Amino acid sequence: MSCQYSSLLPSRTFLPQGHSAAAPRIPQKILASLVTAAFLLISLGVSAQTMQSDHWSPAQLLERAKHLQQLAAAGNGSASETLTRYPRHYTMLAFRNRAGGGELHEHDADLFYILDGHSTIMTGGELVNPKTVAPGEIRADSVKGGTSQELHPGDVVQIPAGMPHQMRVAPGDTVTYFVVKIEEIPGSTAH
Repeated sequence: MSCQYSSLLPSRTFLPQGHSAAAPRIPQKILASLVTAAFLLISLGVSAQTMQSDHWSPAQLLERAKHLQQLAAAGNGSASETLTRYPRHYTMLAFRNRAGGGELHEHDADLFYILDGHSTIMTGGELVNPKTVAPGEIRADSVKGGTSQELHPGDVVQIPAGMPHQMRVAPGDTVTYFVVKIEEIPGSTAH
């Protein structure tokens, strides 16, 4: 029993100049598709040189956070740094030795992973004395109402774009956490 697939292939094939008819042939339709896909990927910035994968152990992040502790002690009790930027999200490392103010990000969701220490996160409710500090970024004195949740090492918190939130740190406590800021696409819905 034999199968014939010749009707699936185009009748014309690409044959590089200087090659004999005995050389393997790439059907023009397939070659055109491959070239189009390559140009599309390059135009989107996808290549082996631009793609990367990051890995940090909790110990590496805590070691890196030591300088944030010094900055927080010399400043307002909070310090953070951006680790890596991607097209629609970025990663950060943050340290607090006191409560922060209320925040609302209109376009970005926050994902927190608690590395060390203890704090309480207030989510929802309303911002007290809100001020726009940048496009889509609102800061406030605090968050009133909402839901309070204690956070410990290993806990993960996801805060959607548009939700008021505040990281509260009791006197004498500290918290070190890994942050992923994720751009939410308008009109997208959760499943």
